[in-house]
Amino acid sequence: MFKEMFPRESCCNSLSGEVLNKKICFPSRYRIGYICAGKPGWRATGHEPLGLQSLAMLPNPTVSMLVAVCLLVSVPARAGPESFTAEELIEGFTNTVFGLEYRAWSWQPYLVKKYVKPVRFRIHNLASRNRAPAVEAFLAELPRKIPTLDARLAEAGTEANFNIYVVDRADYLNVVRREIYGDQEADAPGRCLVRVESGRKGITGSSAVIVSDEGEFLFRRCLVEEILQGLGPMNDDPKLTHSVFNDTSRHSRFTAFDQILLNMLYDPRVRPGMDRSELEPLLPLIARDAKHRVQ
Repeated sequence: MFKEMFPRESCCNSLSGEVLNKKICFPSRYRIGYICAGKPGWRATGHEPLGLQSLAMLPNPTVSMLVAVCLLVSVPARAGPESFTAEELIEGFTNTVFGLEYRAWSWQPYLVKKYVKPVRFRIHNLASRNRAPAVEAFLAELPRKIPTLDARLAEAGTEANFNIYVVDRADYLNVVRREIYGDQEADAPGRCLVRVESGRKGITGSSAVIVSDEGEFLFRRCLVEEILQGLGPMNDDPKLTHSVFNDTSRHSRFTAFDQILLNMLYDPRVRPGMDRSELEPLLPLIARDAKHRVQ
């Protein structure tokens, strides 16, 4: 579930991430922290990551400093599967699969939750803007990126076991209460959410509510995180810098790290209802095999 991201009104130290003052803060193209608009010694040309074109507009001393730092410590923004160690993947898997962001929503938060039956999606576009094509495009990626997952749109007249409601913010609370809980007094935590119904035989149904009209970033972030969490990894972990399963990260796509985690979860050796002690001996091999499936 997505709650809050880095506040846009905060300005951060470009290397340490320390909040300095109330100005605009946005990610650098290089993973060296954040570039600040208004901080003495740094200057941004607009609300975009600093790259070579914008560097040309900076004072010479600043250009030299930025280039030197980037050459020394820059890391590509999109880390590939080979850049993650087995230990990182196992920790990420256990922290997202064995846990639950809102524990009251599950009968057993520390058991594996996954679909065993085919996943069939249905999109309910209730927003003023038609977001169905964008949702369909993301859903179409899933079987390619998680080859062991049987997932596609439900055919007309057939039952879906994963419903996706796309709404405007003004309708969010009413849709959550009516479609997710059937309770007009229920709370609707987060900026968007997903509810998963699961037992020892696997997930029986998921329902996600995604907000459409609060900007492209929030829409894409909610779309990716809520659908992926609806497949089983229900917990968030603030240490997962390469993942959408972290409410402080700035990812809005299906990252390579998350693709590996989902491939680990949908490995045939991982069964719904398993606990951590049952699964831990298998995880090194499962992590290795999942990395090979992610391109």
